Amino acid sequence: MTRLILPRRSFLAGSAAAAGLLAAPHVVRAENRVVRIGYITALSGPRAEFGASDPWMLEQVNTLLSNGLQIGGQQYQVEIMMRDNESNVNRSASVGNELIQREDVDLLLVQDLDASVATGEMSDIAGIPSISTMGPWQAWMFGRGSNPEQGFPYSFTFFWGADDAMATFTRIWDQVATNRIVGDFYFDNPAGQAFADPQLGLPAFMAQAGYSRVEGGMFQIDTSDFAAQVSRFRDGGAQIVTGFGFPPHWSTFWAQAGQAGFAPEAATFAAAFLFPSAIEALGDRGDGMSTEVWWTPKVPFTSSLTGQTAAELAAAYEAASGRQWVQTLGYSHALFETGIAALKASGAPKDRDLVRDAIAGLRLNTMVGPVSWADTPIRNVARTEIAGGQWRKTGGKHAYDLLITENTLAPSMTVEAQTVALPKL
Repeated sequence: MTRLILPRRSFLAGSAAAAGLLAAPHVVRAENRVVRIGYITALSGPRAEFGASDPWMLEQVNTLLSNGLQIGGQQYQVEIMMRDNESNVNRSASVGNELIQREDVDLLLVQDLDASVATGEMSDIAGIPSISTMGPWQAWMFGRGSNPEQGFPYSFTFFWGADDAMATFTRIWDQVATNRIVGDFYFDNPAGQAFADPQLGLPAFMAQAGYSRVEGGMFQIDTSDFAAQVSRFRDGGAQIVTGFGFPPHWSTFWAQAGQAGFAPEAATFAAAFLFPSAIEALGDRGDGMSTEVWWTPKVPFTSSLTGQTAAELAAAYEAASGRQWVQTLGYSHALFETGIAALKASGAPKDRDLVRDAIAGLRLNTMVGPVSWADTPIRNVARTEIAGGQWRKTGGKHAYDLLITENTLAPSMTVEAQTVALPKL
């Protein structure tokens, strides 16, 4: 049987949690036929939308595993422990330490970039296999001091690269007639730092594509005033605004831009425009926001766990929740696909080295497409597709629909429209 344990407060706190792994002994457990999976997500705080579909998704996984798993001729019960990192890096370290040390998990699954950076170090130190997603692989790898040749001993990730998103952004803008001046600003976290990097980040891609830059700098997670960026972009003649941040950041910026009479031709802000709720919160001024696209119900992929198509998974979520589908649903689902496939392939899910080796050799067709660590040129990283899209009012059942406008790096996603300048919508 499977047991789904919902979030509870950790007994540890603070970013020093990783260091405690070196001294704290593992709890000895008698349940040698129970596979324990830890799952870290953001259910509250600025990144809460990233985990909004997770309770529903985990209930589906819980039902699927209600009879346990048959692995290597043995029957195993499965216990899933979900923890909310509250969109906080210190909380991520705390719950990661709890799951590894107190709960003695056999596998750690993480769907949050900041959490995956902190807990990746922990899993490597403790020898606990971990899989993460929903963060550009460069921020996950370089932010931890490694490189594509070196990789990591026990931690793995699957996602697209920041460079893929940046190239997609410039191709979106190429569809709109502008003066090619871009105002950019970024949330100061690992992903934002990767996007903002002058040599490898979005500024470099903009220059290569013939766009000039008006710098808006970095901002902190609790920033609530973007008047300085609005003034700088308006005075610098920026007709495109880009960067990285979460829905509350953009909502504040966009409101202040409207008050100041700043009306760019295009707005493509990574992470902030992933969710329909964030677009709806902007009212009529949400029409035309453009974004990276990871997953939609229209991709031609099916689940290795349930056999559902992407359209069926999205429809089931909408029917149960009463909310519009979200991109993160596909990736959270695929995270459990990869984890369970690795446990099965290991032949011995309580042997952490064998599970680690199974992940490293995994080739799997998932809800988000092929995920393979077996033949990747970037050690511990499986790259996935990314497209570009624009939120538009289409008169359908939802207030806004996400239309694919650019698919160079995602041939599975069919182009549905051309990007339209904001003032024309």
